[in-house]
Amino acid sequence: MINMNLKSLRTRYQLTQEEVAEHLNVSRQVIAKWEKGESAPDIQHCMELAKLYNVTLDNLVNYEDAQSEFGIPPKGKHFFGVATIGERGQIVIPKKAREVFKLEAGEKLIIVGDDERGLALVPERMMSSFFNLVKTTLDQEGV
Repeated sequence: MINMNLKSLRTRYQLTQEEVAEHLNVSRQVIAKWEKGESAPDIQHCMELAKLYNVTLDNLVNYEDAQSEFGIPPKGKHFFGVATIGERGQIVIPKKAREVFKLEAGEKLIIVGDDERGLALVPERMMSSFFNLVKTTLDQEGV
């Protein structure tokens, strides 16, 4: 699995095997063997590769590209799938999204929108924290 992820990420970032090898201080042949699955990088090289490609170490090693047509997501970014809007406007938030963002039944979400970028759902507790941070900063600056 890691071999396919390494090749996919390298091509996404439009890097040659030589460029990746230079970054990691290994030979191009080492990169080629990793991508063919003939060998695998050690943990130190995996950590450097995850940093180079801005992905989590777990996704670098375990991500199954068949899960999504979008490939490995950047660190901190998620693709949870598609939700269908019901007749009354209701949607079901995917279980993985609820787990990642610790959303529970009854929790309030703020819905914001931008004509060009679309809709976003923000847990009320996160938005409240943001507003409190802005207020505290403005108070400290005497605005």
